[in-house]
Amino acid sequence: MQKYVCNTCGYVYDPAKGDPDNGVIPHTPFDQVPDSWVCPECGAGKDDFSPVA
Repeated sequence: MQKYVCNTCGYVYDPAKGDPDNGVIPHTPFDQVPDSWVCPECGAGKDDFSPVA
């Protein structure tokens, strides 16, 4: 699954790990992460993330 990086702080969202502390279970593809989710490091929104090359 595709990883995504926060353009603001560099945090990498890894679908294999998800973000369980913020309600995103492991194996959740980025496009299925709720739009209300924000970067756990800096608070940036989903629209501030880009696919990792």
